[in-house]
Amino acid sequence: MLAITGLFSCKQPNKSTPKIGGSEIPGSIKNTQHKQIVDDKEIYISYTYNDSKGASLIIQNSNPRGGMKYTASTGEVYMYVVLLTRIINETGDPFEMKIAFPEDSYEVPSLPGKYFKILIPPDTMTLDKEPLFNFGLTHLESFLDKNIDKPSSLKRTINAKESGGFYVVILCPVEGAHGSFRTGLSLKGQDLFYRITQYTSNAAASLIKDKEIHCGTFNLKSLVLQQ
Repeated sequence: MLAITGLFSCKQPNKSTPKIGGSEIPGSIKNTQHKQIVDDKEIYISYTYNDSKGASLIIQNSNPRGGMKYTASTGEVYMYVVLLTRIINETGDPFEMKIAFPEDSYEVPSLPGKYFKILIPPDTMTLDKEPLFNFGLTHLESFLDKNIDKPSSLKRTINAKESGGFYVVILCPVEGAHGSFRTGLSLKGQDLFYRITQYTSNAAASLIKDKEIHCGTFNLKSLVLQQ
């Protein structure tokens, strides 16, 4: 269990951009005024992309929360963490995205033939849930029971001058859950990529494996990453 602690307690350098907020819409975070929904310290990494008019699309990826055991119906034991990805659309056009994670997206480096499970729950994120365990995600075990062996997908439109987001749950077989890991959604061309970076348990700077997963597409063209 001590090795697992790093999965959700180890902080990486903060690379945040403006925070956003949370009036209710199903399965998402939404607020046109971008009120705070998590502290800056909860943001692992963010990316800002500008369109041809100089307007920005911002993607914020949280640090993980959780770190509890889950036993599947097969008897396989996993450790899981919960993450948030938030998107602020400051452009004048809707941002339409489609995400799909296959059942086996990423092999555990220390366990050939064993895979991380990446799932997207449908729960709603609101401001009052931010301080809670797992960012307030509820009924997680029943969701995992029904979906752990299924591919996971999401379709979302974030209107101009609005923001939205979604939960991601990552499970790892308990015997391979060593050290810590961080994740981040980013854009390349018109494709979406989800990067998982796993570190050793005693030194976050010692990289074990870095995996970038092609996970979807979006509609906006000519978005350029700002360094």
